[in-house]
Amino acid sequence: MNAAVSAAPNPPAGAPVTRFGLGTAAVGRPGYINLGRDADLPAGRGVEALRRRTHELLDAAYAAGVRYVDTARSYGRAEEFVAQWLAEHPAEAADTVVGSKWGYTYTAGWRTSGVAAHEVKEHSTAVFDRQVEETRALLGRHLDVYLVHSVTPDSPALTDPALHARLARLAADGVRVGLSTSGPDQGAAIRAALAVTVDGQPLFAAVQSTWNLLETSAAPALAEAHDAGWLVVVKEAMANGRLAGRNATGPDTAALRALAARTGATCDALALAAAAAQPWAGLVLSGAATPAQLASNLTAAAHPLTPDDLTALAPLTEPAQEYWHTRAGLAWS
Repeated sequence: MNAAVSAAPNPPAGAPVTRFGLGTAAVGRPGYINLGRDADLPAGRGVEALRRRTHELLDAAYAAGVRYVDTARSYGRAEEFVAQWLAEHPAEAADTVVGSKWGYTYTAGWRTSGVAAHEVKEHSTAVFDRQVEETRALLGRHLDVYLVHSVTPDSPALTDPALHARLARLAADGVRVGLSTSGPDQGAAIRAALAVTVDGQPLFAAVQSTWNLLETSAAPALAEAHDAGWLVVVKEAMANGRLAGRNATGPDTAALRALAARTGATCDALALAAAAAQPWAGLVLSGAATPAQLASNLTAAAHPLTPDDLTALAPLTEPAQEYWHTRAGLAWS
């Protein structure tokens, strides 16, 4: 297990760009729900084109100081792309922390349309047994963090003792075991996970949750996870592109545009900086699909937000149910 995961799960506010990570959801498969993908991905979106794009992003992220990479079994061939980059860059791999997720199976067959479901969720022991072996076959010793993908309060991942025993064995092997969350009840899922024990010891030690200027409801539970010593990773800080400058054009994002105009920062950088300003946030993921987007995202490190800045941005927050209803309506493209 990479020492960076266990020694410094929650870097202090104001730390350099290593507080930011690179997510691969947008480039490991041809279809996703981020806004503006037609302008972001290589023509044709073939396997080799997206492999090259993923490697370009990994190169740029490492050069900028990023040391955390997030992927998942359901991100098409993202684990494969990351594994190949690690194998081709042994020096960089030595201090890169890799987190992956299990529980969704990719079912789109490298298509963007005419697909009943792009991924299917199942948190069973059978899926874990299959997917952990698939992940191990690709990432091997580079698997540092392994999360149950998209846990909601009704997930058997919170109650199944047989699954808990398997996860505990993985943790005993040196992998930090945790969960990612989604939906309007993220806080309830996190608190339920905090209560899970195996042989009297807490099972989970990491969480990856959606938090952004539009959806802040998980913050109190994430603070509790931080206080328990968990690695806390923020995903979707850009709200699937809704907070990117090209899309933040309506009256609901006026405060973000006003702060960007006053500070000279980009909207996307401010969105990530707002996440990094949360005292419980250990890492904030960039979901960039191009090197230019990544460079812009990472300027967040140069724009620490003041309490007054955060107060000015508070009007962007939506009710959680409204936010997740909107997200569910985003088209895979």
